[in-house]
Amino acid sequence: MKILVANLGSTSFKYRLLDMDDERQLARGGIERIGSGESACFVEIGEQRKELVADVPDHAAAVRQCLDQLTDPEIGCLKDASEVAAIGFKAVHGGRVSGVQRVTPDVLQAMEEMNSVAPAHNPPYINAMRLLAEKLPDIPLVAAFETGFHATLPDRLKYYAVPYEWAEKYQIKRWGFHGASHRYIATRTAELTGRDDLRVISCHLGGSSSLCAIRGLESVATTMGMSPQTGLPHNNRTGDFDAFAIPIVMQQTGKTLDEVLDDLACHSGLLGLSGVSGDVRDLEQAAADGNERARLALDVFITAVRHHIGSLLVELGGLDVLVFTGGIGENRAEIRAAICSNLEELGIVLDAEKNHAARGEAELQADHSKTQIRIIPTNEELIVARQVKELLEN
Repeated sequence: MKILVANLGSTSFKYRLLDMDDERQLARGGIERIGSGESACFVEIGEQRKELVADVPDHAAAVRQCLDQLTDPEIGCLKDASEVAAIGFKAVHGGRVSGVQRVTPDVLQAMEEMNSVAPAHNPPYINAMRLLAEKLPDIPLVAAFETGFHATLPDRLKYYAVPYEWAEKYQIKRWGFHGASHRYIATRTAELTGRDDLRVISCHLGGSSSLCAIRGLESVATTMGMSPQTGLPHNNRTGDFDAFAIPIVMQQTGKTLDEVLDDLACHSGLLGLSGVSGDVRDLEQAAADGNERARLALDVFITAVRHHIGSLLVELGGLDVLVFTGGIGENRAEIRAAICSNLEELGIVLDAEKNHAARGEAELQADHSKTQIRIIPTNEELIVARQVKELLEN
């Protein structure tokens, strides 16, 4: 069974094709600047890579272009597009609809209800799904929602201390996100250790970041809440923020509510604090050059990660494995070292040499550390493909 996993942006389409008989990646590719008249397309199959510029007006045309690439006589890995059993989407927020779902009008309506909560994610997915359902009706579309992995959170961690009917009527709860990444870390940690009963904290650190406490392969606590804007500071999104500050900003600046929310969603986080960049690589260089605001942004980010590790460790009643994943978690040794510094009393001891030499999957703990510290590169596409395969078979 071959599954195409799609990752969408407002003007981009990235994909991976997996053969789920043995979970091999057959191809990967992408299309940028959709709708511009000159879209940049690429496909990688084995050792071969092909690039071209084409007019790709919308996401449905992007999928057609993708299928043309995959069936290309020169480098294609499919004889015919009908070999694709389904297209799976790493969907973000469906509110009242979660888990793994065939895309239907009701699923799309549920996603639309959450547009204001996930404005950067939901609209492009909804638009693309509608186009694909209309123009490629023979290929099943499946949404694997990020919130699904966190369905196991206990109610005491799902509910905010707000009027109870807000949760029941308006879906105002802690939903959690990055579910595919945290699910992969749970399963891969179990494979690497030979145990599925360990207490794990998964640190997905990247442009968007969250932590998840995992016990018995299930999410028991996470840092994101109602929206992907919450929890840790992100590259350009605020993270946790006191809602009562919003009217003060509106009064002092004359901005509308929508303008302030746009500032919080697009011009805050590491970018807003530093005034330099939302990219940790740029901030590390700027801080090394003496930029105090860049140093502040890094310190705020690291402090937030440490704060949440502490709270999740308490929730788990201890910790067996601390995992770093995501672009920052996998590649920034200095950030990992700062997060783990002075945690010996908690049984978390990083080996400095292992940390700086690490590439790919690696163990980083010192010999006397009670807690394993690991880098595990995430594989969200594989998780989505597994979920799609299970849905189709059932």
